[in-house]
Amino acid sequence: MDVLLAALRADADAALLDLSMGGGWPRAVDGGYLFVTTEPGAWSLAGDFEGWVGLPMTEDAGFSWIVAEVSEPTGYKFTNGTAWNADPWSREYTYDEFGEISLFLTEDAHLERLFAIDDSAVGPRTVRAWVPAEPATHVLYVHDGQNLFDPAAFWGGWHLQDSAPAAMLLVGLDNTAARMDEYTHVPDLLDGTRYGGDGDAYAAYLQDTVRPLVADTWGEPATVGVMGSSLGGLISFHVADRYPGEFAFAASLSGTMGWGSIGADNETMIARYAAAGHRDTALYLDSGGAGTTCADSDGDGTNDDDLEADDNYCENLQLRDVLEAQGYTFDTDLWHWHEAGAEHNEAAWAERVWRPLEIFAGL
Repeated sequence: MDVLLAALRADADAALLDLSMGGGWPRAVDGGYLFVTTEPGAWSLAGDFEGWVGLPMTEDAGFSWIVAEVSEPTGYKFTNGTAWNADPWSREYTYDEFGEISLFLTEDAHLERLFAIDDSAVGPRTVRAWVPAEPATHVLYVHDGQNLFDPAAFWGGWHLQDSAPAAMLLVGLDNTAARMDEYTHVPDLLDGTRYGGDGDAYAAYLQDTVRPLVADTWGEPATVGVMGSSLGGLISFHVADRYPGEFAFAASLSGTMGWGSIGADNETMIARYAAAGHRDTALYLDSGGAGTTCADSDGDGTNDDDLEADDNYCENLQLRDVLEAQGYTFDTDLWHWHEAGAEHNEAAWAERVWRPLEIFAGL
């Protein structure tokens, strides 16, 4: 306990981050568990375990703390009598009608997170997981992690926990300001400006950093998949291509499969999978949009899409036909869906994400 407090007094944020690994926060100490907040002023710890009355915390050098005896699952927050704040460093958490709520000793299905996970080539980000109540049989790695579970995310988020099959571990990797670079396999030109091409580094980050961390923290089941939307769908197919045999399933919702040919003349994911032939990874792709007649009007090898109207419909239809020609079989290792009129946003993906989840659960 004295060592923990000394580390917090020296640099509270650094200590909180360092100790967030392993068992996470709150921390087991003599007499109970140590809860910490760095919010200034007088705070109390309130939760199910004490009837939400509030236990006063001790103010210290840039943080407040309390050791509380907790023996059963509980939700908790910090309160100063006016504000009620979730613990930003809690390992376990969920959402209710009041926003985020911290959890501890949870036995039901719940969310967990690991902070500032990086490697030598990819910057730090939070890795989030929906942990099922029963032993997981499948794990699905999903991009744009901050949009997956939080109902306050863009367009209401994916609400992925509401669609999660019972024995599926869902691991969300937050995006960063480098999203366009990390989620693309080759560079492309948009209005004459070069973007993208760091997909190999991001794929290696998922494979060599995140997957071992997940295995150490929650255990990685034998059946592994990867999924994303828009550029996240593109990078999902790239990850599966980079690591053949490592992923049983790759899913793309509204994937930007024509990337590389928007303004440049680089390899698209359509061309890559056409050259690869049939492989073992089962593939799902979909789109919304109007479902208009598709054509390659500019002769670049990719059927043209109007994103506002088509939601990448034409390039996904082209990839579907390429995969069928390579020997993929519909409803066995290839699935395609067109959600007519659906827009390119999280609300639309939340409405239909149950399809790839259900397919993956059946593999």
